[in-house]
Amino acid sequence: MEQLDRCCDDDRAWVTEAITRVVADANRSADTHLLPFPLPVSWGIDLYLKDESVHPTGSLKHRLARSLFLYALSNGWIRSGTTIVEASSGSTAISEAYFARMLGLPFVAVMPATTSKEKCELIEFQGGECHLVADPSQVVVEARWLAEDRGGHFMDQFTYAERATDWRGNNNIAESIFQQMSLERHPVPNWIVVGAGTGGTSATIGRYVRYQRHCTKVCVVDPENSAFYPAYETADWSVVTGKGSRIEGIGRPRVEPSFQPAVVDRMVRVPDAGSLAAMRVASELLGRRVGGSTGTNLWGAFGLIAKMLAQGETGSVVTLLCDGGERYANTYYDDHWLAEQGLQLASPLGIVRHFLTTGDWQG
Repeated sequence: MEQLDRCCDDDRAWVTEAITRVVADANRSADTHLLPFPLPVSWGIDLYLKDESVHPTGSLKHRLARSLFLYALSNGWIRSGTTIVEASSGSTAISEAYFARMLGLPFVAVMPATTSKEKCELIEFQGGECHLVADPSQVVVEARWLAEDRGGHFMDQFTYAERATDWRGNNNIAESIFQQMSLERHPVPNWIVVGAGTGGTSATIGRYVRYQRHCTKVCVVDPENSAFYPAYETADWSVVTGKGSRIEGIGRPRVEPSFQPAVVDRMVRVPDAGSLAAMRVASELLGRRVGGSTGTNLWGAFGLIAKMLAQGETGSVVTLLCDGGERYANTYYDDHWLAEQGLQLASPLGIVRHFLTTGDWQG
């Protein structure tokens, strides 16, 4: 009987080389840093920021993009010459454009028209094309249509984020956090606080802490206009807001398939002004600019820490520094833009500074 061996054909050889290149990217990258956030030592509570901005493409989404490419390549969805299309508010698209260029593939990012100019420029720097959509709720629909029209592959981060990453370990973000926390005074965090864009990060961390039998709880913070919080609060997963999030990278107008509510222990709705106030105060204390989603994370973390203090608890809280603030110079750090958006930061700035001085949370 003639043996059929397809392992050595040109297409399979290209996929094999592509996977090798993507894996090599992780192999030559050091792990991201775990930064202590300055809180009074007397509180007995430590806060840490997992600094995902140091990835080659500058954000947490570098991990996701790598996993999505490996998942799609292993599933046979990407071949030599395949056009890659993604629906993204910016950071995922930047990271996917990086990997597409690495593999010599065309890349198109379908994004809300409100995406910051800096992010569009970074996508184009990586060789990608930006396709802007006026209605944020139609980004996924437009991306599916564009992929079909060009005979390409829609990466669909909102569906595949929770399954593309090995949540049991294999150097995922959860495993990295616990390894880095091992020598701290409170090595097992009371809480890990993350936002939800796809829901993939909260799914990975929530599954990992259960699998490893840790008592750590997961808190998901959600910005204005997002469907995740109201859906979680009412257990109605059909909630649709029809509005885009002003905090890029997190919040969605509908509940995405990758969001796994059963592994989330608490959700917190964060006002956009609160996100940006916490972002600005953190930038002052850290001596570097951070992005808006980092501010959302910190607003949620501050509230949890205040409750721990009020209840006489000690321990640790970990959250994410998702990306740098340089991408938002013309939006979140621009007072004129804030005024156009009707965002007033005076009150939330006072809330954050009062907490950092007294431990009392009035948010």
